[in-house]
Amino acid sequence: MPTYDYICDSCSHEFEAFESIKADPQTVCPECKEPKLRRKIGAGAAILFKGSGFYQTDYRSDSYKKGAAADKPSESKSSDTSAGAKPSTPPASNGTAS
Repeated sequence: MPTYDYICDSCSHEFEAFESIKADPQTVCPECKEPKLRRKIGAGAAILFKGSGFYQTDYRSDSYKKGAAADKPSESKSSDTSAGAKPSTPPASNGTAS
């Protein structure tokens, strides 16, 4: 539900109201009880991403992602020589030459 800003034309009281988008705008000021309340026009709410799962680079363009992938060094060599990895050896021959 959105938050709306209101201002009273009679007493200049300003406040925010958390209302349903389908609700009718309020018309009576809670301070002076005059029917001079109007909803202010705001810039609107921005999308807020909260939590650790969103990063600045999550929504980059495809051309940017392709350029970044081309600049990235190959990681296949580093995975073969990582700690604890056994070097690959050719299969043992059974004594017959091919």
